[in-house]
Amino acid sequence: MSGTGDKLKGNLNQVKGNVKQEYGKQTGDAEAVADGEHDEAKGKAQGVVGTVKNAVDDIKNKVSQ
Repeated sequence: MSGTGDKLKGNLNQVKGNVKQEYGKQTGDAEAVADGEHDEAKGKAQGVVGTVKNAVDDIKNKVSQ
């Protein structure tokens, strides 16, 4: 997957996590809150991976010129 794809997937997971957390808080469902925190953290990590992939691609492009 491309860096941009990873960043997009990461953003979607962060949104999904935030929704789950809010649902859990509103309903008193601690498991939903925990799942949401996990999804949010996963999304943040995916965003970092995407940023790194894009940076590596930029470096490769500069070196090959």
